[in-house]
Amino acid sequence: MADVWTRKGGDSAPSAEGRGQVPGSLVGRERESQALRTLLENHRLVTVAGEVGVGKSRLAAEAVAGVGARGSAERVLGVGERRVGVEAVADVGARGSVERVLGVGKGRLASDAVAVVGVGVGAQGAGPRVMVVRWPGGGQEAGSGGAGSGGAGPGAPASLTEAVLEAAGGIHGRRGASGAGAGAGAGAGALAERLRAADVLLLLDDVDPVHAECVGMVQTLLEFVPSLRVLVTARRPLGLGGEAVLRLAPLSAEPADDDRAAPAVELFLERFLARAGAAFDSGDAELNSVADICRYVGGLPLAVELAAEQAARSSVGEVAARLEEHQCWLSAPDMAAPRHRSLRDAVAAAYVLCDRDERIVWARVSILAGDFDESTAAFVCAGGGLAPARVPACLTRLAAIGVLTPVRDPGGIREPRYRMAPAAHDFGGERLREAREFEVAAERRAIHFHRVAALAENLWNLGSQPEAVRLVLDEAEGLGAMLEYAPRQPELAGAALESVLNLWFWWAVYGAADEGRRHLLRLLPMCRSDTLLIARGLCLAAWLTAFGDPCGANELLQHAWPAAVLAGDDATIGRIAHVQGTLALHGGDLERAAEQFQEAADTIPPHAPGGLPPAVSLAALAVTQAERSPRAARRSARRALSQPGVSGDAWACLVARYAQAFVDHSDGRTGRARQRAHRALAALDGRLPAPHGCAALRDLITDIDRGSRGGLPTVPVPRGCTAVALPAQAGSGILG
Repeated sequence: MADVWTRKGGDSAPSAEGRGQVPGSLVGRERESQALRTLLENHRLVTVAGEVGVGKSRLAAEAVAGVGARGSAERVLGVGERRVGVEAVADVGARGSVERVLGVGKGRLASDAVAVVGVGVGAQGAGPRVMVVRWPGGGQEAGSGGAGSGGAGPGAPASLTEAVLEAAGGIHGRRGASGAGAGAGAGAGALAERLRAADVLLLLDDVDPVHAECVGMVQTLLEFVPSLRVLVTARRPLGLGGEAVLRLAPLSAEPADDDRAAPAVELFLERFLARAGAAFDSGDAELNSVADICRYVGGLPLAVELAAEQAARSSVGEVAARLEEHQCWLSAPDMAAPRHRSLRDAVAAAYVLCDRDERIVWARVSILAGDFDESTAAFVCAGGGLAPARVPACLTRLAAIGVLTPVRDPGGIREPRYRMAPAAHDFGGERLREAREFEVAAERRAIHFHRVAALAENLWNLGSQPEAVRLVLDEAEGLGAMLEYAPRQPELAGAALESVLNLWFWWAVYGAADEGRRHLLRLLPMCRSDTLLIARGLCLAAWLTAFGDPCGANELLQHAWPAAVLAGDDATIGRIAHVQGTLALHGGDLERAAEQFQEAADTIPPHAPGGLPPAVSLAALAVTQAERSPRAARRSARRALSQPGVSGDAWACLVARYAQAFVDHSDGRTGRARQRAHRALAALDGRLPAPHGCAALRDLITDIDRGSRGGLPTVPVPRGCTAVALPAQAGSGILG
């Protein structure tokens, strides 16, 4: 690929010293490059669309570069101050020396120079003439002094048409006869006349500031110039009939196989070595940091290159640590293209082209982590003059320019979901804080996800457990971000604690015990005035702690018991007894364990929300009784399966059937035990995570097949990390 430069003033070509860095090879785009060449061969209008910094211009330049060595070319460069850059390349198939004619006078700006590829076949077998019109910097100045200052903004009326006319004048040897000042329609007509007899491939690069004009001009040219082909790079397609669109996604940050690094990692290493001028330390720690960098920036090529530039100046580990928190700080002043010298400015170039509503939605929706649906965005973004009904249209437009990525088909039955690009997310957060709206947005986020957690628990209690789990899976990142932030804003702590309690089944049943426990121990000291929440929170924390730290669980229960008694909460009192039984079971005190499980089953009211049902305590009682009293154990297991509402509680059924199978195996009824265990596993939804108890069932089947007897199971206890010390505030007494 030819080098790229930008220069002001003078009448000669820029020197090598003033050209900036030479762009490296195109990495990880083999499939897209071939696809673009195929589209150019079969369509008259092709648009490469994608978010800022994804490599649209680089891919387009690659598509029209490299094959030009078959002939020679005359390059005619010339543009006006702060106007669109123009490159006209003529006579691709001609023989002889290359002549560069730079029509650049004082105060005029030379455009980026791109090598030529003979695409298709022109008259007498020669390739077409190639005209490249590039908007200056794509708005690279945008955002340099804040969101609203600087920035190219929308282009002047007819500026793109005048620039293409100037390029066409260079091809025909009549530079300057562009008809500047004519209207866009008249200019397009004059341009069609000028290009009608030529076989031209017109590359319109980074035309977002003049998108509307580009649509009208290209439509006119394609209608009146049958031999013309147009290649456009923009954040969104033109929307014209017959347009072929190649949507460019960021590079993958995950390796496709074990033999080759991820494309984003390959790009980073190539750029790093080119800048550092030394070998890369290929130790596991360094390579892991590179992989982390590529994941943090979402595989965006511009961000990867800027990160490589920064790593060459400092270290890979330092860059990875900073990018985990934020990434708009990435910059490289000596990058060739001005629009690529700062990630913040590159993203701001898209921001300044958005209307007021789109900017508001962009900033406010950045409070959401992970993917989200329209209703979530509408609730969080509404207010301050923005109606909820206007938010979905803003989301669609932001998705069109690559700020948001659809993660679910917008045409499906369910409403679409979106995920914000990492750089756009950080930029939006800066704008949100700049507008002093972050705390308000965080409060609305907390309200929304408090409702999500309450809905999930209602679904779980009403027998729609698969739907409850899917809801939590969909909203897990958003819920996690809300719970992580809540301790920083004390007025949100109560709602956050209640959300954690409503999600008890997620922490206890689906292997997230450590996360739930951590949230509880951060929020409990902030909610001392609510005795009921405190009692439930301490009980749940003790249950989630019991496997890894029995002493810590006992200490939590000592605070939970008086709080539950003061609140008159029978369900929590019964669940405290269940946790005490669990601790006794794993301490080998079977008699005390049986007493506590029996008390829990008798105390927890049927259908009591907010925690495990009495059927689980009866199942634990059956397991405890299996060795010493098989008849009583079978009776307890049958009682567990006959509890009110247990037929609609898939997890309670699973635990109760495990208890039955365990008792049968202990009593020598291996055939029945195997049948019960297989039936319990077959009833599970394979599309969802395996609930707590599946591993114990599989271990039981293995024991049955081997003819061996396993030890006491861990069904009543959610498995967390072992030997986890309690935080200081819990150890010194959470209630003060």
